[in-house]
Amino acid sequence: MNVLNYTKLRDEKFIEEVEKESGQHLRDCYQCGKCTAGCPVAYAMDYTPNQIMHLSKIGIGEEVLRSRTIWICASCNTCTTRCPKNIDIARVMDSLRIIARRKGYTANSRNVAAFNRIFLDMIRKYGKLYELGLILNFNLKTGQPFKDASLGPKMLALGKLTFFPSKVKNSGEIKKIFETIEKLEVQTAEPNNVK
Repeated sequence: MNVLNYTKLRDEKFIEEVEKESGQHLRDCYQCGKCTAGCPVAYAMDYTPNQIMHLSKIGIGEEVLRSRTIWICASCNTCTTRCPKNIDIARVMDSLRIIARRKGYTANSRNVAAFNRIFLDMIRKYGKLYELGLILNFNLKTGQPFKDASLGPKMLALGKLTFFPSKVKNSGEIKKIFETIEKLEVQTAEPNNVK
């Protein structure tokens, strides 16, 4: 992106929205690069974590929300622990995903968004990951039902996959957590819908 175009694309409302959603002060970031240096998945990103922080703090929202980076982020918190300004960068990335979903910016990252949704649905339903169900659902949703099918028998033989899911003992508590989060998302989304 050409630097000269930044002033035309600057969106103050985007900066406010990200700061409100994440509870973080984007302008505190002084671009030291420690978040990127420690990121285990930076190699796969179209923008590094510090670039996403920079684009966010100067209000280039559309570029940020269209990026693959926010979906690739593993939420491992390495960036957060390394930040000398104590910015919870992982929380900013999570907030950017929420904003992207809310505004319909998931088309370019449909597979990542589908994986994310299926993964969370498995956790909600069983209280833990059911790998075989995740793989099968993801492959069906993305139109590639036989992708990696040759690996299935090997994984089953090694005991890495099970045919049937099992639930954790307190799966009801996990459902309550999801319900609480959904209520909070509805409450935070409502003011944005008022015109």
